[in-house]
Amino acid sequence: MGLRDLLYAAYERRLRRSLANASLPRHVGVMLDGNRRWARERGAATKEGHQAGADNIANFLGWCEEAGVEVVTLWLLSTDNLNRPPAELAPLLTIIETAVADLAETRRWRINPVGSPDLLPAETARRLKESADATRDVQGMVVNVAVGYGGRQEITDAVRSMLVSHAANGTSIEELAESLEVEHIAEHLYTKGQPDPDLVIRTSGEQRLSGFLLWQSAHSEFYFCEAYWPDFRHVDFLRALRAYSERNRRFGA
Repeated sequence: MGLRDLLYAAYERRLRRSLANASLPRHVGVMLDGNRRWARERGAATKEGHQAGADNIANFLGWCEEAGVEVVTLWLLSTDNLNRPPAELAPLLTIIETAVADLAETRRWRINPVGSPDLLPAETARRLKESADATRDVQGMVVNVAVGYGGRQEITDAVRSMLVSHAANGTSIEELAESLEVEHIAEHLYTKGQPDPDLVIRTSGEQRLSGFLLWQSAHSEFYFCEAYWPDFRHVDFLRALRAYSERNRRFGA
């Protein structure tokens, strides 16, 4: 072990100690950003960047599990990403399908696809459902895999589902408008029944939401990290937890 490794290990231990009695998030959302730039800077193919990013997911979930996180939401593919050239999109979908299947195979975590399956190729939707079905009885941490996900699309789908549900019960539009509450829409979100994300992490230095969990993140804390996702390390995660623990969450009060 070289000097750099020794210093890294010492810093990691210090960060761990600083979190010993800290308030930590129940639900962590992460925007796995920077795979393409990671590949470009190394003169590698885009596919290699996506694969390197996929290879880091299990590490991240292990860190979350160790920290006592109950729910993780991984944004793997947005609705906008579906417009990428077929030469890039096809291998990316295969990488995502395989990565999610590998996570399911460990049976450590309960896989929950979130997004619009109707927007995905049939094979991708099928494989994501298979991974979810294979882990339905797993009692571990819930892992939402956001594939074909967009925040505006989610809200649109939730409102549509709510209207259909009320129509089936004979509720008129006028009656619904009179009684409509925030909770009525929340009950139809992809993440219904789950706590909203306490902490949202975005890698690669970008500082914008890009439509990620628009409804659920109203009171979330955000942490923006300069590292590209394939380079995101345990110390980066611990820094995010430390930043979260130091904030005074007032929820608008």
